[in-house]
Amino acid sequence: MDLRHDIHRELVVLRERAPEITGALTCTIDGMLVTTDLTAGPVTSTVTSTVTSTVVTSTEQTAALTSALLSLSRKMTDLAQIGRLEETLISAAQGHTACYAAGPTLVLTVLAGPGANLGLLRIEGRRAADRIAAIAGRG
Repeated sequence: MDLRHDIHRELVVLRERAPEITGALTCTIDGMLVTTDLTAGPVTSTVTSTVTSTVVTSTEQTAALTSALLSLSRKMTDLAQIGRLEETLISAAQGHTACYAAGPTLVLTVLAGPGANLGLLRIEGRRAADRIAAIAGRG
């Protein structure tokens, strides 16, 4: 089977297991989008430079930021000497974002709305990241 298809299926299963999750995406550790399962909403924004005008999707931006966040989070856990990074959780007024390493080459980002059960988010996010890592290990 196609690895992207299998990884995407895990994102769908994740949202089925935790209905408070509003979206999820998987990207490489260098920020390249692999697959996404996000709810409908604003999809694109336009970035303009003096040389060219490029349309960048919000999922691509999220993938790039996920990569940077993973790198910074790993540096912080190393600096604080608190062991291997398990997750990075950002809570804000309108919801939550959690990032999980999914093996050595992928990152899972999970989005949830305000009032989400963070315990369930963390448990299901970690399980999905482990399953995605196993899928990536097959390829």
